[in-house]
Amino acid sequence: MPLRPPPLQTLRAFEAAGRLLSMALAADELNVTPGAVSRQIQALEQDLGTRLFRRMTRRIALTEEGTALHQVVCRTLAELTREAERLRARDATPRFTLSTSVSFASKWFAPRLHRLMARLPDFDIRLEVSDVNVDLTDGRIDGALRYGTGTYPGTVSERVIEETMSPVCSADYRERMGGLAEPEYLTRCTLLHEQRVLHDDTALPNWERWFAAAGLSGVRPRGPTLSHGSLTIEAAIRGEGVCLGRSVLVAEDIAAGRLVELFPGICLPTGRGYDLVHRPGEEGDIRIVTLRDWLEEEVTAFRASTGGVQKH
Repeated sequence: MPLRPPPLQTLRAFEAAGRLLSMALAADELNVTPGAVSRQIQALEQDLGTRLFRRMTRRIALTEEGTALHQVVCRTLAELTREAERLRARDATPRFTLSTSVSFASKWFAPRLHRLMARLPDFDIRLEVSDVNVDLTDGRIDGALRYGTGTYPGTVSERVIEETMSPVCSADYRERMGGLAEPEYLTRCTLLHEQRVLHDDTALPNWERWFAAAGLSGVRPRGPTLSHGSLTIEAAIRGEGVCLGRSVLVAEDIAAGRLVELFPGICLPTGRGYDLVHRPGEEGDIRIVTLRDWLEEEVTAFRASTGGVQKH
């Protein structure tokens, strides 16, 4: 008796619902009704003879069997997508699509991108910028430079640079504010805040935590909030206040004299850094190998030119 795969029309609905854990969101993505998604999943469950989701009042969750099947379906659809893209683009220049965050792209990655392009002349490199971690399983993105804790389920990740945070401002602003020789003097300054945009950003150091580390617990700093760390840095360079600068993003501005680090001895670890992330099994892909080697050289040169930003 020949092997019989599941009904193929049910797998896309199952993949979307399992990834989003929502029938409604899956329906929006697939441009169908939630009822249609639910019927496709019920058909798949009947065909397999097992429940794939636990259905609760306001949410759904994959069962153990559903989780195992979802991983296989994601890998299979990703392989199909990549092969389809290869066939569509067989007469075109192959692409290498990378993703990274807004601030890291503008302050670090993009200014160096031309040197990576020189390493991969046979590929068109495309950089997509977003503060939301993109899904690598759908085959659209080949690799990412992510900012986070280093744990990204279903992927392979390698830490590139660690990060700390400490106050920085322009030399002119420091002079205008009387030198800012002691941490308590910052309470008279305009303090620039970075908006937290990711679900785990609340754990990042903020001004309250920095003042507490400086022995000034209870300070409630006020000041404008900007949407990205790169915007707070640019505002600090213009002399508009003091920002709690991320070490990787401010290092070159400090080395060039555009910013000064006010209290180098009071740096807060973020518990985060920048990681090279890609799909499992692609460690030997020439694009990933080249990207990894290029990052190693760029980080080494970056640390040498800026006084030793940490890698580990």
